[in-house]
Amino acid sequence: MWKEIRDTLRHLNLEVVNNCAVIDDRGEYTGMITKVKDYITWGEIDAKTFNKLLKKRGSVNKDSKFDDKYLKENTKYASIDEFTEAFMNLKAEIKDIPNLKKNFRLSPPLKGHARGGIKMPVTLGGAIGYRGKKINELLERMI
Repeated sequence: MWKEIRDTLRHLNLEVVNNCAVIDDRGEYTGMITKVKDYITWGEIDAKTFNKLLKKRGSVNKDSKFDDKYLKENTKYASIDEFTEAFMNLKAEIKDIPNLKKNFRLSPPLKGHARGGIKMPVTLGGAIGYRGKKINELLERMI
């Protein structure tokens, strides 16, 4: 059973603690999230948080810095803001940016996780499970 969970986390690009992967709501992803729901927290990201995530935690090759200049040279988008708008309107995907890592390394949240602990669901005051729009608050504390 643990091997299946580990493989599913690997497919979601969530192999390390405090990592974030931004995915869409395709059926394949929904099934994977259902399988690992007791090990992750998830919700719907908004454009402002996604933009901040790209600017502060987006990374490419060790030689290059991910910024507007990199985006302009390697894609049809002139800025991170423009890409964020296209992404949120489902006109672009993260894989459209060459060499961009598909997961974002985050720090532990400021002021810690929820008081219920990291092994309890959000509904009981913990940290795991579905958060909805409140995922943005957690991401802001982790970026």
